[in-house]
Amino acid sequence: MKNTILFLALFVISGIAMAQEIRVNTYGGYIFKDKVDSYYSSSSYFNGQIQDGFRWGAGLEYHIPNRGAVEIQYLRQDTNAPTTYLDTGFQGGPRFTDFDMAINWIMLNGTRYFPVSELIEPFAGAGIGMGIFNVSNPDTRNSSSATKFSYNIRGGANFWLSTNVAFRAQASLFSATQAIGGGLYFGTGGLGAGLSSYSSLFQFGFEGGLVFRIPGN
Repeated sequence: MKNTILFLALFVISGIAMAQEIRVNTYGGYIFKDKVDSYYSSSSYFNGQIQDGFRWGAGLEYHIPNRGAVEIQYLRQDTNAPTTYLDTGFQGGPRFTDFDMAINWIMLNGTRYFPVSELIEPFAGAGIGMGIFNVSNPDTRNSSSATKFSYNIRGGANFWLSTNVAFRAQASLFSATQAIGGGLYFGTGGLGAGLSSYSSLFQFGFEGGLVFRIPGN
């Protein structure tokens, strides 16, 4: 998966060098909470919630005349995940930990624009890429990380403030398949083999940012 994303990213970068129009998109916005849980058995389960918060990032976008745009995007969110969990290897019953979490998204997006005037430019798009999850247990100071296949969909509009600067508003949904699991997060206590079941992550958010158009020669 990493090699595929790297190849696509290099392809886009090589195309950007010949592009007639390049845009730099900035992002910042509110991401809602998402519940994650799995009940592998009565003695192996976890139930948690990834908290809401601020996500920020940027993207480099190459516009193909009359066809749309391709973007390389990076986003990051620092949050926490209060979780109750139990595994057969643990002693003393269920445990509760408020895990520290950093979520990084590296995405390759395709976007179709539908300009209705020189000032308003609605769009819709989707992308694939990687979700990189870093988690630490504040009780034990142990940490773990994993990289998972991810995808997103989004829609919104650019509102052009001048020839080369616009305000961007959008709604987005990001998902990482089988991202949250006992082996990754709840085995960090140093006890037990970790749960063998997983829960997918879904993050819905509203974002805004500035768009900078860099015309080609």
